[in-house]
Amino acid sequence: MNVNNAFMHSDLHEEVYMCLPPGFTTSSPNNVCRLCESLYGVRQAPRQWFAKLSSKLCEYRFVRSYADYSLFTYRKGTIFLALLVYVDDIILADNDARACREFKEDLNSCFRIKDLRTLKHFLGIKVARGPLGLYLCQQTYALKIVD
Repeated sequence: MNVNNAFMHSDLHEEVYMCLPPGFTTSSPNNVCRLCESLYGVRQAPRQWFAKLSSKLCEYRFVRSYADYSLFTYRKGTIFLALLVYVDDIILADNDARACREFKEDLNSCFRIKDLRTLKHFLGIKVARGPLGLYLCQQTYALKIVD
């Protein structure tokens, strides 16, 4: 999945100022803007976005992994969901299609997500399904290094 405009969802807890945008004129050239919401390019945006997403996942009863803070798991009876986050990209694995669909709908109501369906690529890794499981390939990355 991909979160649309992820950094726009992050809340700023400190005062952040920026220069006036190009084309915006004012009588004083030293004026600045105080941001009420986060923008792409603001140093605090990735951290604040991840904090907001983590908070939402904890409300849903996901547990963050101590081995990898970008991995969250959910267990309830026989239902298991695993969620891996990289900035605004999310991989979701499940063993219960209904629970997964309900979770995606809930997440979408908060953040507007785009469901990319079956995983094919993630962080430059090609993912293919076979009869014995998943196959991961970094051929493109390896060729780029050799080149």
